[in-house]
Amino acid sequence: MLSFTEPHPNARINRRQTLALASTSMLSLAGLKQSPLNAVEGAKRYAGFGKAKSVLTIFAHGGQSQIDMWDPKPHAPDHVRSIFQPIQTAVTGVHFTEDMPGLASIADKFTVVRSMAHADLDHGSAAYLSFTGRYHTRLSSNPPPRPSDMPAIGSILKYLPVDSQFPYSSVYVNGPALVPLEPGPGQYGGLLGKSHDPLFVHDPSDDEIAIPGLSHKTVLAETQMRERLRLRDRLNLRNNVLGESQKVKETERLYGEAVEMLSSPEIISAFDLGQESGRMREAYGTYRSGQSCLLGRRLIEAGVPYVNVIFNHTNRGQDGAPDEIEEYGWDTHNDIFNALHKYLVPRFDRTVTTLINDMDNRGLLDSTLVIIMSEFGRAPLIAREPNFPGNNAGRKHWANAYSIALAGAGVKRGAVIGATDRLGGEVVTDRYAPWDLTATVFNALGIPVDTHFTDPLDRPLPVTTGKPIEALYDV
Repeated sequence: MLSFTEPHPNARINRRQTLALASTSMLSLAGLKQSPLNAVEGAKRYAGFGKAKSVLTIFAHGGQSQIDMWDPKPHAPDHVRSIFQPIQTAVTGVHFTEDMPGLASIADKFTVVRSMAHADLDHGSAAYLSFTGRYHTRLSSNPPPRPSDMPAIGSILKYLPVDSQFPYSSVYVNGPALVPLEPGPGQYGGLLGKSHDPLFVHDPSDDEIAIPGLSHKTVLAETQMRERLRLRDRLNLRNNVLGESQKVKETERLYGEAVEMLSSPEIISAFDLGQESGRMREAYGTYRSGQSCLLGRRLIEAGVPYVNVIFNHTNRGQDGAPDEIEEYGWDTHNDIFNALHKYLVPRFDRTVTTLINDMDNRGLLDSTLVIIMSEFGRAPLIAREPNFPGNNAGRKHWANAYSIALAGAGVKRGAVIGATDRLGGEVVTDRYAPWDLTATVFNALGIPVDTHFTDPLDRPLPVTTGKPIEALYDV
């Protein structure tokens, strides 16, 4: 196998040279031209428009329980009320539950939306809705990814002319999200094609540099890069491997991305957690989700427009590994209180508190929209489900009401939007849905929500069908 990695002390090729090297090499062989972008920019602008340079999503996979975390109901009946006591946050009159002391202490830095709702009740299709802002054609199901899927938010950003000095417009850290063992839909380029897939970084706690094989010793000088590309082209011609244009385009994309990574010490550094102090790594937590959030912050600093940290890589891995904390997801059908208290909430509270404080101290919250979310919430009723392992009661999937949190890029600090009923199961004011959150993302990044792109059949599609959540901002 040809390798493009070789130690070199000086190497520095800029972004424009990199893309020229890779694309010229591949396209000259194939005789192909790149398709022009077919996007029509809209005109609608809402509160918060253009406030963000980047978006960082923390996706709590499996469905967090709003009643046991963000929206406690201490006066609900026994069969609904959490065993966790409410605690006062930094915002007068706002309470979280007792295993969230860190987030409670910084509640004056973000806004909680307690009135999210939709109609999808299974992980695969509900996560698809969260990642794309659109319902899957198979509602409440766990379908595999398909080429006809709607593209993920980051994939649309790659299609649009979004300004970025980083070779990827979107990176999924600790991904893809598994349901529970196979990748779920909505995380890919879908009908825009594989060339619009995000970069997936799996477990960043495995090594100092999060991408295997990438190191500061692999940077190549321009002359070396040209020589190796020419050699590869000769071998490709000899073996006649460029017969199918789609394969040519895909190979061109992969080589272009590889060339750019190998030519940039800055890009390699973005993935290098070893550049962080031991104290900072410990503060985030040396476990998988902690280091994933730390890498997410580094990628935001490097200029990636959209970073999605999958906080729990599987929605429910505890069935197969009940003693492995890294395998736990938020899908707590049974043993909910033990799972939340022992495995899930303390890590989440520690890591996300550190992340928000760290980004605030570095000034990153000024230009980064941070979103903390799940695909849905949990049911008010506490009951044991015989189809799931565990000896104690839990809560079923629930999409009629759940909570998310947002910070940065002009979002109000110390606010609560929306409310649920006395059982925490129904929205009573200010109902919002995932498509509104998607619209909020595009609007924050300075992309009008009535912007359209075209699919392979040349049909115009809007980037979102929702309306930005203007209540997040002081208008």
